[in-house]
Amino acid sequence: MNDSTEAIETIESEIEDQQADLKSFDILTYPADYTLEGLVQKYQSEEIVIPTFQRSFVWSKVQASRLIDSFLKGLPVPPIFLYTETDSDKLLVIDGQQRLKSIAYFFEGFFGEEKQGKRPVFRLSGLEEHNQFQSCTYSDLESQFPSFYSKLNNSVLRSFIMRQVSSEDNTSIYHVFERLNTGGTTLSPQEIRNCIHHGRLNDLLHDLNDLEEWRTIFGRQDRESRQRDIELILRFFALLELGHKYEKPMKNFLNEFMANRRSPDEKRVASYSDIFLRTTSVIERELGPRPFHIRTGLNAAVFDCVYVAVAKQIDNLPEDLGDRYRKLINDNEFLERVTSATTDETTVSRRLEIAFTALQ
Repeated sequence: MNDSTEAIETIESEIEDQQADLKSFDILTYPADYTLEGLVQKYQSEEIVIPTFQRSFVWSKVQASRLIDSFLKGLPVPPIFLYTETDSDKLLVIDGQQRLKSIAYFFEGFFGEEKQGKRPVFRLSGLEEHNQFQSCTYSDLESQFPSFYSKLNNSVLRSFIMRQVSSEDNTSIYHVFERLNTGGTTLSPQEIRNCIHHGRLNDLLHDLNDLEEWRTIFGRQDRESRQRDIELILRFFALLELGHKYEKPMKNFLNEFMANRRSPDEKRVASYSDIFLRTTSVIERELGPRPFHIRTGLNAAVFDCVYVAVAKQIDNLPEDLGDRYRKLINDNEFLERVTSATTDETTVSRRLEIAFTALQ
């Protein structure tokens, strides 16, 4: 393991995260058999929405072509999963983005998003030898194969729509998304939150993540690919505001915090931004670059308790803050405390208390 931020010492163990599975949820799920023509219309009118920060379209033209060919041949295609909130008429794509966009692109006649003012024409490609639809566009089907054109428009892609019935715990959508997106490279917890808790708080996290002083503290100038840098900022806000109410696992604690504060008002956004900027400025100035890189990488437990401690007394910090911090991280008893049972309620509470006292 190198000393880059890829070596972040996580404080979430798989065993602790699995405790989230002990919860039960009240979710209403029902099928909807949309025609492809209907799906495209809903997507283009934004009745069906790809979540902000959802992974981009990654299918190749061959993959998308084979999907269209499956519909033309009457072969089964996996369903897509949509989620709707009680107070919204929008359908959020939880699983099936690649399929939905492939269909929409073919109907539009162009493949992928516009780049430098251009979009390539979507001609079916990579199909088996002698396939009559090879090189066909959507308009070609209409003129050359009218019966298949009609068949494609009226083909059905089964959709499962989910709605959470109970409002007591609004994290069910997180677990649904997590379980549906475990193929290939598993999405990180923060990548999932970005997809399902899009809103002003999420936008703020991304804006703050580009702050130059924060990049110096985090230890690299480019964004972390799995968004652990963004998760640390979220973790700071959550423990600063609700550390006294913390319950493990950490993953669920962050899920609920982000879900409940997805769209804060301007006053709260300004407050979050101000305290993060001031705290980051002090830490970068007094503790120097990469101050939380201890042993093998960035120690998230040391990060959260020190960041919270500094923020809570931002207007009354000691002049020897740097010396106090160095003394703290050279205390083997403290380091042992923050690296064992690190998301246990007692451990989180105790390390926040120790850091606050040491830096007071």
